[in-house]
Amino acid sequence: MSTAGSRASWRGQLSPAGIAIGCIGCVIITASSVYTALKMGALPWPTIFTSIVALFLLRAFGRRSLNEANVTQIVMSAGSMVAGGLAFTIPGIWMLGLADEVSWVEMLVVALAGTLLGLVCTAAIRRRFVDESDLEYPIGTAAAETLMATQTGGVTGRRLFGSMGLAGLWCVARDALGLMPTLLAQLPIPGVSFGIYNSPQMLAVGFLVGGFAVAFWFLGALVGNFGIIVGAPAAGLCDVATAQGIVSSLGMGLMMGSGVGVVLKDILPHAASVLRGRGASANEKSDDADAGHGWGRLERGTLALMVAAAALLVCIGLGLGPVVAVAVVLLAFVTTIMSAQSVGQTGIDPMEIFGLIVLLAVAAFSSASQVQLFYVAGVVAVACGLAGDVMSDFKTGAIIGTSPRAMWVGQAIGALLGTVVAVAVLVTLFSAYGPGAFGSGQMFVSAQASVVATMVSGIPSVPGFVIGLLGGIALYWAGLPAMMFGLGVYLPFYMSLTAAIGAGVKWVYDRVSARGDDSEGAEERGIMVASGVLGGESIVGVVIALASVVSGLAG
Repeated sequence: MSTAGSRASWRGQLSPAGIAIGCIGCVIITASSVYTALKMGALPWPTIFTSIVALFLLRAFGRRSLNEANVTQIVMSAGSMVAGGLAFTIPGIWMLGLADEVSWVEMLVVALAGTLLGLVCTAAIRRRFVDESDLEYPIGTAAAETLMATQTGGVTGRRLFGSMGLAGLWCVARDALGLMPTLLAQLPIPGVSFGIYNSPQMLAVGFLVGGFAVAFWFLGALVGNFGIIVGAPAAGLCDVATAQGIVSSLGMGLMMGSGVGVVLKDILPHAASVLRGRGASANEKSDDADAGHGWGRLERGTLALMVAAAALLVCIGLGLGPVVAVAVVLLAFVTTIMSAQSVGQTGIDPMEIFGLIVLLAVAAFSSASQVQLFYVAGVVAVACGLAGDVMSDFKTGAIIGTSPRAMWVGQAIGALLGTVVAVAVLVTLFSAYGPGAFGSGQMFVSAQASVVATMVSGIPSVPGFVIGLLGGIALYWAGLPAMMFGLGVYLPFYMSLTAAIGAGVKWVYDRVSARGDDSEGAEERGIMVASGVLGGESIVGVVIALASVVSGLAG
């Protein structure tokens, strides 16, 4: 492919109409994401919703390209995870009564620094974590299935959209109408959130991921919840609160160790080729690397400038100094890799946990103030949230053939716009309702920010964290899913149990399908239905969020 032809290809996918539609959608989706994250303590992935909306709106202008629709939805959804990174961290400052020490300018600096780091990291690791890995990226896969189903139609489309509609109606009945509880089969076990999450989306994640990875995820949940939180107090070793602190520290350590293991084993030995995009076969390369398999000298220079800009923003804009700035940049790269792996395996991006890990690391060697520690967590949470979104989008593109360059540029446009919108919404809500509206039992529960606020004082159990860190490195080096084990230790038990049930359904489905004549077709049908179920709850979650924004503004 010639350079001129290649450029025409990726620029055609990033059309002016698509950018305009994407930017308008980005403002709406980002605003609703801030509100949802603060109000509900959760942030549904908007990717499926934005994929359908983008395709519908582009077709209204006579444009039917799936790749153009994919890039358009990327612009639309990019700001949502930037919003999540801010909403999951910054309100903790207000909860501690430090509202006078933070301004909208500093919030904007946090969002911008995190956005730059997230974009650079994903450019560096895309091939390693998408092209050359077997990570599922269930959200990205579901988005690709959705886009392709709109083209194939027929039975495939009916399966996808039928399952999507049923899951959506289930979500409406649960969240909008209150006809069913969020948790089922709850048991009063001290310190353990035992129950089944009434979420088609979580069941679908377990179905799509399945097998060994979910088994390790659930094993971590059993070890953390029953081995430590239940077992240690029963043995008279500590009380429940202390055991919970050990478990949270162990889980964070395992996830951090997994990220360090990835860097030591997979990233550093190939750092030069990852950054330069080398290692592809000759027939994969093109002069200007449109296919996304490499970055030219100009692009590499741009990425380096983005890293330098992020470091300066942290150093000068947030007043953290050069040593802390360098540490934040380096640890942000480690944690964004962790985020890419977590989203690739589970569809879950615990961005605030990654922010906490770096916050605690900075607190251990610096004299940063409490507010500055929140800034550190915010920068990393934004970077990790964006990284998870970008890598899922890259997976979608890899399936349907979208240019990685067009996707990355679209992501940059949406993310940079999202930084402004997210900060503006946060400031507006704070101005309208005051700092007292944020926190447990308040108008905006801000659950994740509450966790960050309680952790600012330090790691609950340093020995637990160190053991987890070393164990995570060892597990990853042995080829075991350390990140999954760490997630199981850290996440509420009901989430892990529900994912395990989804994986169990997949196991039974595969065994039954293997007896038929069309086992391959049955597997595809299962993935299609699961993708629709996952997408249905995502779409309705965003619609409910938009309705919440409208009703909140009206109120």
